[in-house]
Amino acid sequence: MFLDACVIVAASRSPTGGSALVMEVCREHRFRAALSSRVLLEARVNIAEKFGEPELLRFYQQLARLEPEMVPPPSPEGMVRCVPVVGEKDAHVLAAALECGAGYLLTLDRRHLITPAVHSAGLPLRVVTPGDFLGEVARLANSNAETEPPRSRSGPRRIIP
Repeated sequence: MFLDACVIVAASRSPTGGSALVMEVCREHRFRAALSSRVLLEARVNIAEKFGEPELLRFYQQLARLEPEMVPPPSPEGMVRCVPVVGEKDAHVLAAALECGAGYLLTLDRRHLITPAVHSAGLPLRVVTPGDFLGEVARLANSNAETEPPRSRSGPRRIIP
């Protein structure tokens, strides 16, 4: 899953909210979080400018525990393809998520990324809020629990992108 900067900012601001819970799920190695350096810098700058030292410290602590996959900057071609879908400001987010092969792009940006245009673009990933993602994970876990025989805690984990 690829995390947008606003999810990281929200997690640093509210350690018990949905964005922080997503990071906790990633830490349990059920999912792998991906970030680009531009998204990471955007999150850090926003936290430093808008909030205080406790949030900035929490940002660094969460990031260290998350151990995200740092993906390369998106290609210029990828950026150009994404501009008509999300606009120039957020093209780097969508392009990086697509180019790293993420199954999900988690964001709180309902103005540019969670839009009818994005949902109808036929993208090979799902663009959802952290809350929606956690709901999907819970439904999947419940459906698996109903259809699979119980297994020991030491058994293999199901990995979902």
